[in-house]
Parts: sequence; C-alpha cells; structure tokens
Amino acid sequence: MKQALLSIVLVTMILTTACGPSEEDKARVKMDEAKTLLQNQDTAAALLQLDSISSLYPEAIYSINAAKNLASEIRFEVLQRTEAELDSVKLEIAGLEKNFVKEKTEFDRYTQYIHKRQTFKRAWDRSYIQVHLDERGELYLSSNYHGDHWLNHTGLRVYDSGDDAKTETIPIGSVDNHRSDFMDAKWEKVSYRNGKDNGVIEFIANNVNRNLKAVFLGDEYYYIILEKYDKEAVRDALALSKAIKKRKKLESEIKALEKRLNIQ
Repeated sequence: MKQALLSIVLVTMILTTACGPSEEDKARVKMDEAKTLLQNQDTAAALLQLDSISSLYPEAIYSINAAKNLASEIRFEVLQRTEAELDSVKLEIAGLEKNFVKEKTEFDRYTQYIHKRQTFKRAWDRSYIQVHLDERGELYLSSNYHGDHWLNHTGLRVYDSGDDAKTETIPIGSVDNHRSDFMDAKWEKVSYRNGKDNGVIEFIANNVNRNLKAVFLGDEYYYIILEKYDKEAVRDALALSKAIKKRKKLESEIKALEKRLNIQ
C-alpha cells in the first residue's frame, strides 16, 4: 500500500514538472516584454531584456537566436539615428566655429577657441568678462580688470533687475588670481575654473538681451555694464562647448554600437 502511494506521488511530481513552462516558454515571455518596451520607446530596457535571454535560458535555442536577431536590428536602427544626430551636431559645430579663431601656443596643452570679439587686440586695455574654451569643450570664465590702482578683486557678481549670479571666491595668491603692472597701468585676471563661475556663464548666456551689469568684488566694488558682444561671446562659447561634448558622446556611442554589431 505504501509503495503504491509512493508511486502515485512520484508520478504526480513528474507530471507536474513536465507540465510546467519550458525554457522556451519563459524566454518567449521575455521576448514579449522586450517588444512591449519597444512599443513604449524604451529601447535601452528592451535591449537589456533581449540580451538576458541567452544567460537566463541557455536551452531556449530558438528564442536565443530570435532575441539576438531582434537586438541586432534594434542596434542597427539606433546606430543609424545616432549617426544622423552626429552629422547634425557637426554642422552645428561648424557654424559656431565661425565666431572663433583657433590658437595653440607653446603653453597650451589643447587648442583654444578665442571668440573673435575677445581677441587680445580688442580687449587688452579694458575691464571685461572673458570666456575661455578649448577643443575638449572645457569652458570657464575670467574677470579682467584694467585700471590705475589695485582692485584686489577675488570674485564677480552679474545682475539685472533683482536677478543675479555670483562666482565663488578665488583668493589672492592662488594660481587663478593673477596680477601684473606696467608703468601706471594695473591688470588683474581672476579665473573661475571647474565650475567656480557658479552659474554665471549660464546666467549671461540666457540673458544676452538684458542690460546686464557686473561688479568686481575686491577691496572696493568696481562696476561695469557688459558689452553686447561680450555677452554674445559667452553665449556662443557655451553653445559650442555643449556641441563639442555632445559630439564626443555620440562618437563614443557609435563606436560601442559598431563593436557590438560586429560581435554578433
């Protein structure tokens, strides 16, 4: 009696196991989930689902092949879209570069973009805000003071009608707070690198048509009204910086997609 009961239990377990979903069934569920994600335009998540099928269900040969083929089709479409976007960004860069001259001296590690309205000949003897950009898309701002006495400024505030942005403080004696003099003229140049402009670049770029003023913060306050061409230089440099960084990102994505497509 016990043996008969045991046999029935074993048969039931075998039948239950045999009737459960196969790896192909489970893999098809993943495929359906991936297709739903594609319909919802979540390409990255869809590819993750497709790529996981071969490791999760190694015996689902049919579904594995189908998933690989679909993933390849998706990546090829993404590659084409990314290449088209890169072409568009390159055209944008070419247009923006017309506002700049390129320069690389023995002291420069990277080629510098100098805005045509802020070259040395145009700016050496005035107090103004200068924008700096290199071939990597790295961007920073500097405040340049020219006068008959030391201002000893360490920061900058740009403002108009209650709206303003203020840089971080760059102490006197630091590498980014430079000064020099010749006869009766005094020059001070404070550079706000690595985000120390604290949003001043964006503020200027977004308000080119406003009557922006700036105050150099030092032993005494020194006020200037920003020239339209200086505001435009900041705007143009920020746009070019973003475009250069976007080009680099797209080129990296294309390289990764091409590598993945060549593997499969």
